Amino acid sequence: MKPRPKRRAIATLLALAITAAAGSVQAWGDIGHRIVAELAWRQLDPAAKAEVQRLLATDGDDSLADIASWPDHLRNDPEHEALGKATGPLHYINFATNCRYDGPADASARNVVGGLEKYVAILGDRHRSNAERAEALKFVVHFVGDVHQPLHAGNRDDKGGNDYQVQFGGKGTNLHRVWDSQMLYTADLKWDAYADKLAAEGPVKLPRAKGDAYVQWAEESCSIVARPGFYPNGHKIDDAYVAKYLPVAETRLREAGKRLADLLDKTLD
Repeated sequence: MKPRPKRRAIATLLALAITAAAGSVQAWGDIGHRIVAELAWRQLDPAAKAEVQRLLATDGDDSLADIASWPDHLRNDPEHEALGKATGPLHYINFATNCRYDGPADASARNVVGGLEKYVAILGDRHRSNAERAEALKFVVHFVGDVHQPLHAGNRDDKGGNDYQVQFGGKGTNLHRVWDSQMLYTADLKWDAYADKLAAEGPVKLPRAKGDAYVQWAEESCSIVARPGFYPNGHKIDDAYVAKYLPVAETRLREAGKRLADLLDKTLD
């Protein structure tokens, strides 16, 4: 029997609480994924927005922001634990030191490039069921956010910065978590107000498109990780680091929002 929306909402909240208690780390964290989804929602054309709303209603969901972090919590949901394990490698990509992608740029790739290829194809297939396409929408929204988080496309053997310990605000943490959410929290804004702030900056200027789009997005992230100083000297995140890299993180959120909107327009119109 399909769970009712209220019961599903309760289950989702429990999953989020379990995840937080375990100290789990996801790309951008909930705040970043919600910002990306909200920025995309505001830029969708009317036809794509109507189709998104129709697909969201399949599971009783209300907005793109509400589903944006769903793939991160699958392993904490007994009903979807197997799906969470199967799709785990699709949240990131490991590069060599040169940040050049040399794998298959298609759905056979077991990384975020392949994840986008797979689920964009399902989302755009009108012969698929509404349930399949609604699930694909959740993955597409999430993976576009993931591929724009620099440490989900890194070039070091440290699990995307999870194994790189740092001091931030006088407390121990890791570099991945700093980029997930802790650096964004320094703006002292809730996700919707943060989306308002970034939207008020006007249209983001995207890098010139070249080759496979998903590969380009991943390589852009890797190039940020490869910058001198991205891994802080002395393993300490200070005010200067935040002042330098918070605008970079915000630009990636804006780019992700615009690209997600364009991708949904193209796939759903």
